Amino acid sequence: MSNASATVANEFIAFRVGTQEFCVDIMSVREIRGWTPATALPHAPPYLRGVINLRGSVLPIVDLAQRLSFPRTGATQRHVIIVVQVENQLIGLLVDAVSEILSQTTDAIKPMPEVATDSVKSFVRGMLAIDDRMIGLIRLDAIMPPNIETAA
Repeated sequence: MSNASATVANEFIAFRVGTQEFCVDIMSVREIRGWTPATALPHAPPYLRGVINLRGSVLPIVDLAQRLSFPRTGATQRHVIIVVQVENQLIGLLVDAVSEILSQTTDAIKPMPEVATDSVKSFVRGMLAIDDRMIGLIRLDAIMPPNIETAA
């Protein structure tokens, strides 16, 4: 049975954060929208850009670059928000650009190398090696700490 699951194709949305490429499972993505300035929240962590109104719902916006310890994104009209569902909450991920939809088998996801720190492993579940590209698979459940989920 495990061999059959290795041949099942999964689809991922690939995107850029700075010069790095990452992806998330397409089944978690609810929509992709243009950048909208967010309303800041007092005492929020630096990576939480604030909240926007998404058809009457309050949507927290995470600067994914800053969450992954890259420099803060200087958001412009060219940036996009990927709206993802993590358990029962919607979260907006601010990224530089969405590049493509990838279709890969489960066995194409390679584990993080042992040299990766625990903090890297907490955000990146594995790597997809496609041609000469290395694309990190983001662990969506690690993006928002539990205390922020209930606050937003």
